[in-house]
Amino acid sequence: MSKRFKISPGGKLAGTIRIPGDKSMSHRSVILGSLAEGVTHVSGLLEGEDVLATIAAFRAMGVNIEGPDEGRLVIRGVGLHGLRQPQHDLDMGNSGTAMRLLSGLLSGQSFPSSLIGDKSLSSRPMRRVVHPLTEMGAQISTAEGGTPPLQIRPADGLRAINYQMPMASAQVKSCLLLAALYAEGKTCVTEPAPTRDHTERMLRGFGYPLSSDGSRICLEPGFRLTATDMVVPGDISSAAFFIVGASIAPNSRVEIKNVGINPTRTGILFILKQMGADIELKNERTVGGEPVADLVIQSASLHGIHIDEAHVPLAIDEFPAILIAAAVASGETILSGAEELRVKESDRIAAMARGLTNIGVDITETADGMRVQGGQIQGGTVDSQGDHRIAMAFAMAGLLSNTEIMIEDCDNVATSFPDFQSLAESCGLNITVINQ
Repeated sequence: MSKRFKISPGGKLAGTIRIPGDKSMSHRSVILGSLAEGVTHVSGLLEGEDVLATIAAFRAMGVNIEGPDEGRLVIRGVGLHGLRQPQHDLDMGNSGTAMRLLSGLLSGQSFPSSLIGDKSLSSRPMRRVVHPLTEMGAQISTAEGGTPPLQIRPADGLRAINYQMPMASAQVKSCLLLAALYAEGKTCVTEPAPTRDHTERMLRGFGYPLSSDGSRICLEPGFRLTATDMVVPGDISSAAFFIVGASIAPNSRVEIKNVGINPTRTGILFILKQMGADIELKNERTVGGEPVADLVIQSASLHGIHIDEAHVPLAIDEFPAILIAAAVASGETILSGAEELRVKESDRIAAMARGLTNIGVDITETADGMRVQGGQIQGGTVDSQGDHRIAMAFAMAGLLSNTEIMIEDCDNVATSFPDFQSLAESCGLNITVINQ
């Protein structure tokens, strides 16, 4: 059975809402809690399919994990050297984060393992982690073409490397830092541009020392992770759809409680404010080492901009939503330097370009982005390509469409935002789910 979203035109967004826990932090809390010594309590966890796949993987490797129960998890960590060989392939589902991070961790284990995924994940590039891991001495192979499944065999000891990352990727950085826990010597990773730093923050939160100098992060083995209590804030990537929806629909006002505003993730706020959005941060605070705030968004008149390439890595998962804002802004919006969007859960540049064209938006697709001429959104049918963020972004387009928008292949919304439809409906979006 496949889900479709039918979005009837009109409506506005209003209300005070909470959005699911941050997906990046949820993955990492499960990973590090499992490797820590002692009992880690997690609250605010995202109970989406991606995170559930990570939990299942660690259970298969002998970690006692209770929950999730209303976002709460109890992890009885086994320490850095306590994982056991799984009796079957570890299925990461749709989660590129889980597969890339676990590839680094498993490269340092004394047992073989295999990482598999769904159709979408099985087409995503893994050479970006395999090459540096191989430099460290890892015994890891991919399918032909550098895609999953990943076969990992025990290595005769990993060695430290100094790695200059060719692209900005928090997943590659995190993969190598996890492998470095098991490598001999000091591993250093240098980023070409800032990416989300949840792994570094969380390692320190679990008591593991890191050193950093500008864009260079270094880690040495020989220390341990100590269990702690983790509070996962709301995911700004999930908030993005409501931020854009409230910005574009007249007479809208939405307050989103308890959103993580880590500075490596707030590119969407900067970009939308440059476009004229009315976004206020209230009650700024620090929770579990991460900055958090309540966001208040009111409808505003948006205008097109040339998006600064320096902000692209800081908003990489939010561009499907941002491009909906561009579609209704006055004037032209130009996105460039975003080649990474082509290797996400779908080719997000191509998927957004086709979808926007289908609902009457004037766009020009480029190799590393697109030019969007803002105007009136028409109705039409959009294929989300099984990509949760494409589906949710086009749902918000219905707020300003002339006629209804049908969005195909929406099953994977459950990977990151299981309650999207009910929450969006409660705020005023005219959304119906059709099970085919």
